[in-house]
Amino acid sequence: MDHFSLVDGALHCEGVPLAAIAEAVGTPVYVYSSAMFEQNARAFREGLAGAGDVHLAYAIKANPNLGVLRVLAKAGYGADVVSGGELARALAAGIPAADIVFSGVGKTDAELNAALDVGLGQFNLELEEEGVVLAQIAAARGLRADATLRVNPDVDAGTHAKISTGKRENKFGVPIDQAPAIFARLAALPGLAMRGVAMHIGSQLSELGPLEAAYARIGALVAELRAAGHPIERVDLGGGLGIPYRAGETFPSPVEYGAMVARVTKDWGVRLMFEPGRFIAGNAGVLLTEVIWVKPGVPTPYVIVDAAMNDLARPAMYDAWHDFAAVRPTGERMTANIAGPVCETGDTFAMGRDIDVVKRGDLAIFRTAGAYGATMSSTYNSRAWVAEVLVDGDRFAVVADRILPETVLAAERVPEWLKPEASAA
Repeated sequence: MDHFSLVDGALHCEGVPLAAIAEAVGTPVYVYSSAMFEQNARAFREGLAGAGDVHLAYAIKANPNLGVLRVLAKAGYGADVVSGGELARALAAGIPAADIVFSGVGKTDAELNAALDVGLGQFNLELEEEGVVLAQIAAARGLRADATLRVNPDVDAGTHAKISTGKRENKFGVPIDQAPAIFARLAALPGLAMRGVAMHIGSQLSELGPLEAAYARIGALVAELRAAGHPIERVDLGGGLGIPYRAGETFPSPVEYGAMVARVTKDWGVRLMFEPGRFIAGNAGVLLTEVIWVKPGVPTPYVIVDAAMNDLARPAMYDAWHDFAAVRPTGERMTANIAGPVCETGDTFAMGRDIDVVKRGDLAIFRTAGAYGATMSSTYNSRAWVAEVLVDGDRFAVVADRILPETVLAAERVPEWLKPEASAA
């Protein structure tokens, strides 16, 4: 069920008119549906029901809002984090430290110590030296850190180059042919408890074939490690299951994915770990915006909205598609380009798009903006940091304030030697 739907001719999020949110909070603003988060979290879990012992860790980078994390914590999800800041967010949302996985290629000593302080559930090691350093830190404190070795299976996920993570030339993990020797050396260190292996080949996968190929390689590695005497208890299979951004697109369902996982891993005898992000968050949010101008253009007009690339970076970064819809559609259509106010040609959301007819002052949304939206936003062009709202039934709350340019300016400092009085002297 889509919880962003027309009611009496106007778009609502669950039981709340989007126009009411715009009036109360202003635009642009991200609007999230609690029901959609819960629905997606449940669907992913149920899809893997036949896969045996499963641990689900939501990839916080997709949408780290504290309110969103609290919804998912109540749904029984752990967290996959890639920074000390994300670790702090997961803990603040009530996710137990034992259910948190720390991924990422650049963990600092301070972050490793902070994770050990709270009893983190698992470190996904990206290189041998990281494991050596973690072992030294843990041993000095009389601890053993639970860890897996992230392996690069050299499988092309077939997605955009900037979100591909499983090819040999990508920065993530260790080459699969070097993994047995690296694992053996790390397993011998007193400060580490090597529990298994991890992988993640990319995001927004539209087919199961690349995942199945990667899982087959990991299964062979698990068998090789066990033959060498290593007790493998966990395999982290990452995330990456794609979602439709355009009306009419189809992607593998969680049930289809879960059936493949169950078939490929049936003899592994491990705890399977997953890190869904986009699948959980993507269609649970929209970016609500107001039309500033409809500007004549050649050959098509430009719809200039008050949202910009600093609010939603995906189109500028990845040429990503987000469906655009009027909050109160009339049934009339137009062909237009959609752009924001930022002083960059790249601040363009769509070109030559068939859209609802809109005019100055109308409200509209960019759909499927719940993942990699607000989390990638900035204050470029000294614009405000975008606000976020969470809806639950017929109520809503601001879960991230709009940070105004004057607030950002107040955090900056002019050195003493550059102040006007210094120049006068």
